[in-house]
Amino acid sequence: MALLQQIQDDAKQALKAGRKDRVRALRLVASELQKAAKEGQSDEVEVLQRERKRRLEAAQAYREGGRAELAADEEHEAEIISGYLPEPLSDDELGAIVGDAVAQTGASSPQEMGKVMSLVMPQVKGRADGKRVSAAVKEKLTA
Repeated sequence: MALLQQIQDDAKQALKAGRKDRVRALRLVASELQKAAKEGQSDEVEVLQRERKRRLEAAQAYREGGRAELAADEEHEAEIISGYLPEPLSDDELGAIVGDAVAQTGASSPQEMGKVMSLVMPQVKGRADGKRVSAAVKEKLTA
């Protein structure tokens, strides 16, 4: 609950500073974290990733609909949420983790991608997007 408390404290500070956009974003995230805790889902990083992804998808939909100002608001909220996520893995770090998983599973073809992904994803949780991991695994197995 340390992350939830930090977000609530940051929301209070933003409210005092008059930053309504930040307050709105932080309150929504705090609400989602509280809801997840009540449902027994204690993975805060997963909740943050899901909320960030929702904002980015909404921004894309707004852009496609010609609503650039709303898209910018959604992107700003996604950026605020990103500030609470763990530091992303570098390409070298991800490559090393994928290489270890490939060696450990003995995978040699793209058909065995699932074996490698099942080992890699728990290790990179919150620090690398699934699409990025998938691309790295595919590259390693086809090289």
